[in-house]
Amino acid sequence: MADRYTARRLPRDPGPSGWLEIIGEVPAYPQLEDGITADVVVIGAGFTGLSAARRLADNDPSLSVVVLEAGHVAAGPAGRNSGFMIDLPHDLGGDSYVSNIDHDRKQITLNRKAQDFARAMAAEYAMPEEAVDPCGRINGAADRSGQNHNLEYTTHLDKLGESYTILSADDMERITGTPFYTGGLYMPGTIMLQPALYITRLARGMTTTLANRVSLYERTPALEMQRNGSGWIVQTPKGSVTAGTVIMAVNGHAESFGFYKKRLMHVFTYASMTRELDQDSMNAIGGEPKWNITPSDPMGTTIRRINGVGGNRIVVRNRWSFDSSMEVTEGRVKRFARSHRESFRKRFPQLEGIDFPYQWAGRLCLSMNSVPAFGMVDTNLVSACCQNGLGTAKGTLAGMASADLVTGHRTDIVREMESGEDPKKLPPWPISSIGANSVIKFREFKARKEL
Repeated sequence: MADRYTARRLPRDPGPSGWLEIIGEVPAYPQLEDGITADVVVIGAGFTGLSAARRLADNDPSLSVVVLEAGHVAAGPAGRNSGFMIDLPHDLGGDSYVSNIDHDRKQITLNRKAQDFARAMAAEYAMPEEAVDPCGRINGAADRSGQNHNLEYTTHLDKLGESYTILSADDMERITGTPFYTGGLYMPGTIMLQPALYITRLARGMTTTLANRVSLYERTPALEMQRNGSGWIVQTPKGSVTAGTVIMAVNGHAESFGFYKKRLMHVFTYASMTRELDQDSMNAIGGEPKWNITPSDPMGTTIRRINGVGGNRIVVRNRWSFDSSMEVTEGRVKRFARSHRESFRKRFPQLEGIDFPYQWAGRLCLSMNSVPAFGMVDTNLVSACCQNGLGTAKGTLAGMASADLVTGHRTDIVREMESGEDPKKLPPWPISSIGANSVIKFREFKARKEL
């Protein structure tokens, strides 16, 4: 334990996220420019941080909570993911999504608690339908290997007692408008989010209805946490927060403060969004006005067709990179955007050349053993980090659990989050970097039919 923890770098998020750009004007929050006090300070205003703040307010209405966001709300990873809030097993670290039955049953129960939280927030704050849409998702298969992945998955779902619908190639073409897919697996339990819309509305709702208890500051990165008796002083560029407890809701950025050194894998994935589709484009594509496809192979292409706020568009996500620096260049984003265009062309050749005005990278944090970096890492200093690529559900759960832990509520979520082992130590650099990127390239090659 140290007297102070200093950030050796700050988050960087290349490329503006289309999710945030298309929703129009959003509330602005002040930059902290003074020394203030609070009972709890939450670092990070993404899924984890905002869920923690709301849960704290629910658990103990007497608490004062300050949330610090390094950039702008929904401009970071929370507003850059693809918006799948998945209830079922979905291990991105393996060759398939599944684990063992007992483990997966527990995870399903927890994931559905996160979904319940999102539904409750959407109802309370009257969010638009596409912010939190319980419409399910499809695992799309592009070849025999993909169909075998789906069949393997159905065997696991049968053991879990979960429902699904097997889709034929004709079904997939009717839904998507493209003959690209040879089959699919529809799972009704996934909630689809417009991530930036959900995060901005959650932040606005909380800071409006709980204004006397929850405060939010943008452009206010935490630079240092200094011990102050049993509490902490969090230094920011122009101010400070003196608080009894700190919750770090910063995912892989926890390592920047010196926690979980060489135990967290910093991975980027990349996405592009089309311009708004006009009527001619929609007629050319055909299919349904909205659908959501994850690849049957985890390294394939995730693709969504959306409508509502921001118009009718298609979002393409694929390609991965391991970057221990937690930074990637704009050039990398542009290079992978070409891959997105090729993926789009393979599915919709009739719209080849369509403009993709938004391309971006999103930071993920994985551990080798697919466990979170959760718990009390120092006196009254809680880590709610490492969501293993499932930030919508796992981030929400980590936020809820961290608030329960701070307020002394020994809930099932806390017990489950604390029951696992710590993230395993990574091989030394550069072996870890070379090895991880080699594995990514090999697995992308195996999934090439689904890219």
